Amino acid sequence: MISTLDRYILRSLLVNYLIALGVMISLYIVLDLFFNMDEFTEDHRTVGQVLAGIASYYGANLFKYFGQLSGVIAVVAGMLTLGRLRRLNELTAMLASGVSLYRVAVPVIAFGVATTAAWFVNTEWIIPSMAHQLARRHDDPLGKRTYEVWFLTDRDGALLSARQFLPSAGEMRDMLVLFRNEKGDIAQVIEAALATWEPQPGLPRGGRWKLERGLQRTQVIRGPGAIGPQAELAESFVDYYLSDLTPRDIQMRQSSQWLRYLSSAQLADLAGLSLPDAQNIAQIRHERFATPVVNVLMMLLGVPFLLRRMAGNLISDAGKCLLACGLCFVVSVVGQNLSPAGLPALPGWIPIILFAPVAVVLLDRIRS
Repeated sequence: MISTLDRYILRSLLVNYLIALGVMISLYIVLDLFFNMDEFTEDHRTVGQVLAGIASYYGANLFKYFGQLSGVIAVVAGMLTLGRLRRLNELTAMLASGVSLYRVAVPVIAFGVATTAAWFVNTEWIIPSMAHQLARRHDDPLGKRTYEVWFLTDRDGALLSARQFLPSAGEMRDMLVLFRNEKGDIAQVIEAALATWEPQPGLPRGGRWKLERGLQRTQVIRGPGAIGPQAELAESFVDYYLSDLTPRDIQMRQSSQWLRYLSSAQLADLAGLSLPDAQNIAQIRHERFATPVVNVLMMLLGVPFLLRRMAGNLISDAGKCLLACGLCFVVSVVGQNLSPAGLPALPGWIPIILFAPVAVVLLDRIRS
């Protein structure tokens, strides 16, 4: 049952959260734009084109920035809310009415859990649906530049390459597909001067590549009694190539961080394919479970510094809160950039191992 006190604290938390969200995301965008403005203005673009590119690029990346800063934003909102309660002596009034400090902490922690749920929705559904947009570079915000494609893993272990790939048109020029046998040798090759994506709801992944001057070469193994080479090539013309790689998938994989744009279900599918990035995939999957815990843990770390029965220096307590939560956040970020061989679970869980005992001790020291 939500009490009047809960509604009061939650309303203050929501207002402070929206303020912190706007300020921190805006600051992130301003700093990124400051360092990359020259890339947006390359190729003698007009002012309108530059503004359209900036709006398109950062409009999509808002969700990425939210995913990176969600836990910190919630901590700042909680700190501002509890700081205001202390500054106005409202905590003293609550204690005088018989309300425990632990009871005051309940809506704050619950709000942290709710914002973590928003992070989960953003990471598992929103970001995967727009991963191809997040892969765009600063100098190509509208996705109109062509790229080279080199040996992307496709269905049945095939390797897809192209000399030119144009994301906006869904076209590949000089496409090459290599099929390998169980020994890893090349058993079949498909070449095409031009490949155009055609959505087809009844086909795998909803489409296929229509080939212009498509040629398929297949290695044919002759019997052991044959004279001369044991293998020869059989050539045939092909009009279509069924692929698990849509234009969006190819565009997404142009980014070195493309695995982090996938949902947990998509990562689980990749984990069963025995890819070279198997450890990286396993590490990111562990981080998906650890990050929500870290976000709530930062809130648990920060609350005890501001929930005090006796009056103290509010600025000093807020600084200690930011220091403790900041250390936890930094350890989490550093862990995501580590890749210890054979230990994919360790980087994601390091901040929990280090700071969970600290949070328990701090919460136990609250005197209500």
